[in-house]
Amino acid sequence: MPTKKKPQVTPAAPARRRELLRTAAEVFAEQGYNATTVRTIADHAGMLAGSLYYHFDSKESMLEEILRTFLDELWDGYDTVLDAELGPRETLEALVTESFKEIDRHRAAVAIYQKESRQLVAQERFGFLAESQRRFEKAWLSTLERGVVEGAFRADLDIRLTYRFVRDTVWVAASWYRPGGQHSPEEIARQYLSMVLDGIAVRT
Repeated sequence: MPTKKKPQVTPAAPARRRELLRTAAEVFAEQGYNATTVRTIADHAGMLAGSLYYHFDSKESMLEEILRTFLDELWDGYDTVLDAELGPRETLEALVTESFKEIDRHRAAVAIYQKESRQLVAQERFGFLAESQRRFEKAWLSTLERGVVEGAFRADLDIRLTYRFVRDTVWVAASWYRPGGQHSPEEIARQYLSMVLDGIAVRT
């Protein structure tokens, strides 16, 4: 008996492709990557599972494109900040603001990255996640170290602990942030930076 083949993947219209990836990202973020099937994504997109294969050859391909798109845009923004040669405090402020803008643009992708990246990096096709993490760590640690050296940050600052605190408290916002809410990403970044850099206690 001949094996049934999947339909050949054909290019989707850009707008439709983006729409399908947005749907897939929301489903992955809500249900988890392993628990999500192509049929589940198709149901949410209002189409037959077989029809989805005309646009993507697998759910792995969809996830890879979702994460690559998010990280490419993140690094476009980060590289612009790092190339500007700002002072360490200004660099940290700009990186935090850029991070919240990315959460606004790619909330579901950030949530997927937070939940799934540790398992995904073991797969060859997702090796780019580990490289991005190394670049991310280097950018933040070097900014904090430069701030200590130049006197912008406290001399007794534990650089790595501070990096982990800033990283985790920024990106966890993807779990509660919703685009179009009461506060813009820039306003959230401003409030966050105020707490991180100036504290919350009344100065005496």
